[in-house]
Amino acid sequence: MITKDQVMEALWDVEDPEIHKSIVELEMVKDVKVEGSKVHVTVAVTISNCPLRTTIEKSVREVLSRLPGVTDVDLTIHTMTDEERAKFAQKLRGRAEPQSKPPLLEVDNNTLFLAVASGKGGVGKSTVTANLAVALAREGLRVGIIDADIYGFSIPSIFGIKQKRPTVIDDLIIPIEVEGVKLISMHFFVPENNPVVWRGPMLGKMLRNFFGEVHWGDVDVMLLDLPPGTGDVAMDVHQLLPKSKELIVTTPQANAAEVAVRAGIMGVRTNHEIVGVVENMSYYQCPGCGEKSFLFGKGGGDEVARALRTQVLAQIPIASMENNSASSLFAPDTPQGEAYAALAKSVMLRTNLKAVVKQ
Repeated sequence: MITKDQVMEALWDVEDPEIHKSIVELEMVKDVKVEGSKVHVTVAVTISNCPLRTTIEKSVREVLSRLPGVTDVDLTIHTMTDEERAKFAQKLRGRAEPQSKPPLLEVDNNTLFLAVASGKGGVGKSTVTANLAVALAREGLRVGIIDADIYGFSIPSIFGIKQKRPTVIDDLIIPIEVEGVKLISMHFFVPENNPVVWRGPMLGKMLRNFFGEVHWGDVDVMLLDLPPGTGDVAMDVHQLLPKSKELIVTTPQANAAEVAVRAGIMGVRTNHEIVGVVENMSYYQCPGCGEKSFLFGKGGGDEVARALRTQVLAQIPIASMENNSASSLFAPDTPQGEAYAALAKSVMLRTNLKAVVKQ
């Protein structure tokens, strides 16, 4: 005859799809009863109409139906009370003090912070951030993105996210996960097409909330998509993350390279290591003959690298405008996808990320 302990042991294999921890560890299993070959289980979800309720229910039924001797599973799903939800959020934080320093910013945290910066807009910095994140995730790393471009947020649209919003438990935000990348953006917290009219202190507070009010879990590398230039948000990042490394994005044009150097110098002056330079829109490669056309000239990336005493890690080709995908993420077998895969390996090598790749 099946026992309650055997049921609980089996339920350890069921994970919350957003938090990626066992529902037993998260104390979501509220009651287990065994009557002969029939098992009664009650599981609590955080919010009513939870979009992932069906996924949890299916997983519970699957693992329990595989237990020898179980012929029937009676599953009840209910919504947590306010008290249970507050306790659940506290458990995710891993601490009782709500005002304590976020785990992500603790001195002993091993997460690598990599800020992606550019001197001006329009060079594809956010596209580079998103595709590099996906390429790093494909290498087995646990990756997050903070869309720190508060005014010009575009990370969600690059990932093809339109209507979806993060789950909020008590006052804790669960980041959205796409292509193995966890991400958060101001996009999720403002009405559609409304501008963000904030001054520096408010921007800094929002950025700190992205570190402290979001449940990131274990992350190997956190990419920060910075606003172009050297404004308030860039200054806040440099103060919040003194050990952050930096990747500079430019295009081949001389004027883009000139302002990219300024953004890099700001990082150098705040003791941030410049990992390297990415030259985006380097050339257009004919899909038929393979011939390269340098539509925006040559040499911008090399110029930035020389000025900052670093290296050009990648030259990303221009994408065909025939791509009708909802996202701006490139498939691994495209020229752009291959360039981002090589960039991910170069970043890993230059930051020792290879040591933490999961087997």
